[in-house]
Amino acid sequence: MGGIFRSEQMSLCQLFIQPEAAYTSVNLLGEEGIVQFRDLNGDVSAFQRKFVSEVRRCEEVERKLRYIAAEIKKDDVNIPELEDIPDAPNPRELIDLEAQVERTDSEIQELSHNATNLRSNLIELTELKYVLEKTDAFFQEQEGESVSRALIGDDPSSRTQLGFVAGVVPRERVFSFERMLWRISRGNVFLRRADIEEPLLDPSTGKHLLKTVFVAFYQGEQLKSRVKKVCSGFHATLYPCPCTLAERNTVITEVKTRLQDLHMILSQTDDHRQRVLVTVAREIPKWIVMVRKMKAIYHAMNMFNMDVTKKCLIGECWVPTRDLGTVNRALADGGKSVGSSIPSFLNVIQACGPPPTFNRTNKFTQGFQNLIDSYGIASYREVNPALYTIITFPFLFAVMFGDLGHGIILTLFGLWMVICEKSLMKKKSSNEIWNIFFAGRYIILMMGLFSMYTGLLYNDMFSKSLNIFGSSWSINYNKSTVLSNNILQLNPKYEDYDKKPYPFGIDPVWQVSENKIIFLNSYKMKLSIILGVLHMIFGVFLSTANHVHFRKAIMIILEFLPQLLFLLLLFLYMVILMFMKFIMFATDNPLKSSEHCAPSVLIMFISMVLVKKPVDKEPNKPDAEKCDLYMYPYQDTVQMTLLVLAILCIPWMLLGKPMYLLLCSGRKSGHKVESNGTETQVLNGSAGGSGGPVKSEGGHDDMEDEPAMEIVIHQIIHTIEYVLSTVSHTASYLRLWALSLAHAQLSDVLWNMVLQKGFMFPPTFGGFIFLYIIFAIWAALTVSILVMMEGLSAFLHTLRLHWVEFMSKFYVGLGYPFQPFSLKKVVNEVEEPAEN
Repeated sequence: MGGIFRSEQMSLCQLFIQPEAAYTSVNLLGEEGIVQFRDLNGDVSAFQRKFVSEVRRCEEVERKLRYIAAEIKKDDVNIPELEDIPDAPNPRELIDLEAQVERTDSEIQELSHNATNLRSNLIELTELKYVLEKTDAFFQEQEGESVSRALIGDDPSSRTQLGFVAGVVPRERVFSFERMLWRISRGNVFLRRADIEEPLLDPSTGKHLLKTVFVAFYQGEQLKSRVKKVCSGFHATLYPCPCTLAERNTVITEVKTRLQDLHMILSQTDDHRQRVLVTVAREIPKWIVMVRKMKAIYHAMNMFNMDVTKKCLIGECWVPTRDLGTVNRALADGGKSVGSSIPSFLNVIQACGPPPTFNRTNKFTQGFQNLIDSYGIASYREVNPALYTIITFPFLFAVMFGDLGHGIILTLFGLWMVICEKSLMKKKSSNEIWNIFFAGRYIILMMGLFSMYTGLLYNDMFSKSLNIFGSSWSINYNKSTVLSNNILQLNPKYEDYDKKPYPFGIDPVWQVSENKIIFLNSYKMKLSIILGVLHMIFGVFLSTANHVHFRKAIMIILEFLPQLLFLLLLFLYMVILMFMKFIMFATDNPLKSSEHCAPSVLIMFISMVLVKKPVDKEPNKPDAEKCDLYMYPYQDTVQMTLLVLAILCIPWMLLGKPMYLLLCSGRKSGHKVESNGTETQVLNGSAGGSGGPVKSEGGHDDMEDEPAMEIVIHQIIHTIEYVLSTVSHTASYLRLWALSLAHAQLSDVLWNMVLQKGFMFPPTFGGFIFLYIIFAIWAALTVSILVMMEGLSAFLHTLRLHWVEFMSKFYVGLGYPFQPFSLKKVVNEVEEPAEN
């Protein structure tokens, strides 16, 4: 969790690498994944860079590998998992890999081409066989061979000029084909057809085709020409058909013999192709990884510059300062592996722009960091909210989702993903929703655990309470009174004093009370306000860490103190009034401090802000029976003082920072060394030799370089926004109360309207069957509505409370992410298409 509090310190480095050691050195840096290269050839097209020919060779090999992988996938050949990730090959090994891939590609293409031709011949012979068989059936329907011969005109003495064509046509076009023949011949073409029951496989598309055999009889050459044109237009295939029975039988025998031979040849071809693909499938994951790694390395090397002597490659990169030693070791190892006599080295320089933001995370903190980065990447060295989100996010979610039963479901789902994460990672799924759930598995687990905790606090489990410690309420009525009344009031003033309050959470008696909603409404509303005010105060305190780190301690006086005082004097005071009301007004107190005289904190706070005095609603009562208008002595004076101090904080926020910036606008700006990227700067050493780590950390809320009027306008907007947001943000935390009540009521409705219906039937076999069905419906609705939909709603509301209400107090989020050159990411991008 090294860089979780704030982003890590970054250094801009120049790399001076010998050309023969460049490939190996970049390979080692890519395996470490700690270097983000800067493109020093931004004005050079991709086709003019030094290593473009190597990139093209890798892309050509990659194209052939994609074709081979597609053929393997088409034949449903299993591709084994890659246990050991291979290293990137040496440039000399690319020649051998190219030759091996070329041979495999040519062999598979030849096998595919031969198989396609054989299957085309098979389809033609199969269609010819069906044409001969169906045509023979047509002729056999006549009264004899002599009648058949007379129809086709074989007898020279009685030529009728009658002929026929036979073939096959796609089944979906048969009716249109028949209608067109009738139209062009005006009913003078006699058509007979019969469907082929066996679907035929198209070798080019791989789809199954349904076809129909037809025989069309016509008279005359002109009609013959028209019939053949129609057949061509409807993509009908014509086959020669002998006129006599003996000739048809001879041709059918020959066709069947050829079909048997073709089936045997196809079987041998498929077996050979299967053996080749199985052999290649064991090697292709390794080949893909090697080629993609090599291609990525050459892409990185294309960002480098060559000095004028062409004896050194120069590159620039961002590196976490704590990893500079690792980079030096990688450069040294790269030179040793190729036997370079001149060592490579790096030089740390200063940059004029802000460095990238890099927060070092692990698999547990990565999900919470992604929540923050979705809103905006933190500015360089700014306080990172992800550290606190690990606790506050699942807790605020659980306040809205507080149910022990639903929390158990959520916890089990998250725990399953965490325990089985290795096996689930190997299954490369293309389902985006599942990938989102799996990436946030630790967030789901934490939300489930916190929901179980708040469910115990609310004493709510599937809308029912757990009477673990025994209720602290006692009924002081006799039996007849209890049985004869549907509703009884239990006044805590007259309860048994020997009983202590319920040890943990809410007393289970509230679950069966008629005023349950009224009690929970007040309880959860006050709880949401208290949590919201504390959450915002914590956010304001975090801004001091930014001011101290960026050496702007004066901003603690000009920004932090007025913001904090404004929040404390108004809204923390309202929270204090809530606790005072809870402590001071009890049922067994005298009249003026009993629950009958408990004032409304909200009305009292509104009267304080509007400078209004409370009004006595019963002025005619004697003073001894009247309730006090205030909760404590001199409350009016204290509230007026707090309000005046809060109002004074507004001009403090409005004028303090602009006046300071305008008075200090003439101070000298720090000297900044420009980034080295040209050959002349390298030779003349103008980039700064042994500069330290990057010092440009003052980009957090910088307004020193703005004009005076813009500074004033910016501060006016900032002040108005903060003053108004304290009110709106406090009210926004009431969503904790609203969603918690809605969730509890939905759960109660599902229990009473669905599951409880199953308990109404007698305990018979039919009753148990009905109860089983009702329980299945209740469980499905619980998971789909209360866990998934309500959980998603609570998740989104919690996300908003962190992004807007909490992070707006201290978070700028104007940075850009650190994206290192990592060969591990290349491997993950390669494995997915191969596995799918």
